[in-house]
Amino acid sequence: MGHGWEGVVLKLMRGRDFTFTVTGAEQVTDTFRRVHLTDGGLLAATGGAHPTMWVRVWFEQGGKPHQRGYTLVDPDPAAGTFSLEFALHDGPASNWARGAKPGDTVDATLQGTGFTLPEPKPGRLFVIGDAASLPAVNSLLDAVPGTPATVWFETTHASDERLPFRVDPGHHTLHLVPRRDAGARLVAEVKAALPGLLGAGSSDAYVWIACDTSTTRTLAAYARKELRLPRDRVHALGYWRP
Repeated sequence: MGHGWEGVVLKLMRGRDFTFTVTGAEQVTDTFRRVHLTDGGLLAATGGAHPTMWVRVWFEQGGKPHQRGYTLVDPDPAAGTFSLEFALHDGPASNWARGAKPGDTVDATLQGTGFTLPEPKPGRLFVIGDAASLPAVNSLLDAVPGTPATVWFETTHASDERLPFRVDPGHHTLHLVPRRDAGARLVAEVKAALPGLLGAGSSDAYVWIACDTSTTRTLAAYARKELRLPRDRVHALGYWRP
């Protein structure tokens, strides 16, 4: 499968192409699936993985290529393996994941990923995400073990409560927030709680936001403009459009 004009643009932007091979899959919940893959040399070529590292994976629909970003789950550079997790819905990526079986291959392009925690390292994390960004949320929590974190997680399905959250009850507080009014409930709950949690000092805090594009934009503006958090202490990336 060719990658169309998007592939050409990514090539011009020095994107590197790899082919992943499926080794197995797990149905985590009725709406969440994990696919295990070999990396086609990606981790060796990049010297390993960083927290929240993601790739653009190519899928076909109607004879046309479509690319979507997915976070590497449990990358193992020595073995050259990782997994990808899919919040299932209607679409080419979910359709591929539902049918993925050992031996299947899928193309991917590495371009655009990059993440570095600010210095000094955060003393507290405030994380806002949903099923689409759960792999990145878990990757972030894994990267700073023992760091106190408050996580607001927007749920869409009842089964989302059984998703594989990597929360440590000794250091992490998880708030499950049902999606209501196109994300307005999540925004309201974060705005109601975050100022008090930040308290008088916010220099050691780090706010990480990855929800739908509109919700992410609203909360990022709130953290930067109203709470006056420094730009390097707020990371925001919209993961999907309603």
